[in-house]
Amino acid sequence: MKGKTVVVTGGTSGIGEVAVEKLAEMGARIVLVARDRSRGEGTLARLREKAPGLAHTVHYADLTRISEMKRVAAEVAEAEPRIDVLVNNAGAMFSTRKLTEDGLEYTFALNHMAYFVVTQGLRERLVASAPARVVSTASAAHQGATLNFNDLQLAKSFGPMKAYGRSKLCNILFTRELARRLRGTGVTANCLHPGFVATRFADESGGLISRFARLAKLLAISPEKGAETIFYLASSPAIAATTGRYFYKCRPIAPSREAQNSRTALSLWERSAAMADLNA
Repeated sequence: MKGKTVVVTGGTSGIGEVAVEKLAEMGARIVLVARDRSRGEGTLARLREKAPGLAHTVHYADLTRISEMKRVAAEVAEAEPRIDVLVNNAGAMFSTRKLTEDGLEYTFALNHMAYFVVTQGLRERLVASAPARVVSTASAAHQGATLNFNDLQLAKSFGPMKAYGRSKLCNILFTRELARRLRGTGVTANCLHPGFVATRFADESGGLISRFARLAKLLAISPEKGAETIFYLASSPAIAATTGRYFYKCRPIAPSREAQNSRTALSLWERSAAMADLNA
């Protein structure tokens, strides 16, 4: 990873933070996209301590807002002459249904639309830097989820786990369609299930979700174990030509049948582009 630039969302805590520290120790220069300034500065300080002299940096944005997704992607693209790896890892679960300023349900906005919009904003840089990689954190929570394009924002039937599972299905479908569109460019796109990890995830969801998460984490794997597949997909020469796949424990596995539906992947892409006012 020496001499390579890695852009990471959700890299200031949990598996994202572990992954960026490992990548930095291997010689990668890290560009963080963070929401919380105190955590952003803290992670940046640790990166500079562990891997000095690499000019690690951080940009701040609220990735629930489309305008912020576009702004920070444009800032990163302008600041970085090359991007070798983009890691889409920011995500959360919300206990109640609420809407962003764009009228999107929060889980859908942060867990899916941020991946879509930021990746689109950095696409030209990635292609110009090829060979390059896009790595997106999905989840086994997608199993059993389906998309209803008449109610993508779950106005009729919201549930925290339902919204989260749908968003993770979106991550896999997004990866599938992105890989198809990037074919021949030298840029690969893969996603992963990290396992159930003991991190800050769901701590701020509120209500029963946060209580259940705290108990469940007693049986969870460590952030170090959860980060292994992110690190593998971002750096391993063994999968340099692999694209459009879903990984678990550093191995490609089959996602749900719904996650393998190319027509659904295309429809989601086109709907997402319309929502973000981007050229599909």
